[in-house]
Amino acid sequence: MALSVTRDRFRLAEVFTISRGSRTEAQVLTARISREGVQGQGECVPYARYGETLDTVAARIEALDPAITRHDLQDALPAGAARNAVDCALWDWHSKRTGAPVWQLAGLARPKPVMTAYTLSLDTPENMEKSAARQAARPLLKIKLGGEGDMARLEAVRRGAPDAAIIVDANEGWTAEIYTELAPHLVRLGVQMVEQPLPVDADGMLAEMERVLPVCADESCHTRAGLEALVGKYDMVNIKLDKTGGLTEALALRAAADALGFKVMVGCMVGSSLAMAPAVLVAQGAAIVDLDGPLLLAEDREPALNYDGGAVHPAPAELWG
Repeated sequence: MALSVTRDRFRLAEVFTISRGSRTEAQVLTARISREGVQGQGECVPYARYGETLDTVAARIEALDPAITRHDLQDALPAGAARNAVDCALWDWHSKRTGAPVWQLAGLARPKPVMTAYTLSLDTPENMEKSAARQAARPLLKIKLGGEGDMARLEAVRRGAPDAAIIVDANEGWTAEIYTELAPHLVRLGVQMVEQPLPVDADGMLAEMERVLPVCADESCHTRAGLEALVGKYDMVNIKLDKTGGLTEALALRAAADALGFKVMVGCMVGSSLAMAPAVLVAQGAAIVDLDGPLLLAEDREPALNYDGGAVHPAPAELWG
């Protein structure tokens, strides 16, 4: 019986930039649980925005009892990257131990391919227009914004991809004044949703503002515990397994969000196919799916998820679940 964690790096196909900075590789942690001759695995992406580092998250995983159950894990670790990797590894182990797919173990319907957004990172308007043109055939583009010149970037992307549906992500980079100024132009350019326009500590203002297009909570939404506080401020919540602390809480958050009338988006950090695989189960029937992490990589796991025609397919059992 063993629980191990390794650090893995995957080169990005090109520099990826958001309002908080740039990266050239995805740095992830892989948790592996071995019991009864069977191994399960799960991946997480520690995120500095939430006070996580590769070292601190790895230490949390390594400190766990290798015999821990998925039920006990929910109290043993807080929501976040460490719990995500172990929770998903436990689901994968259970699947391989029993021979039943995770969707069946979780009482879900058989998963189908889901259309995913493709993210254009923050750049100059000229470069973003070129990027949009290269990806213009994709059905849904996600635009990273959050800096001076965002209006020019939006115009440039629309020129580059005149027929694609567009959503935008400000990553907490706007003020209420900037959002109010940009909102009518977002509508004019056919933007379908704006993600986390204001910082978490200032998003109460959204309840007082006219929301002329759907607003999605990302950094403001982690688990069920904070969901009711978002009512009246947001129309949609972005479920990411690295925030919820794994598939177990992600499925529970999805059900709670549905019950409160929120539309659901399922997103990801920049990780490999192993990180996306459990999220595909949560993404079934979601209003927006953003599981494009592997599409941004120059290298991936083997086997990897299958992406075609703008859709991501459920994982092969050899990868996960």
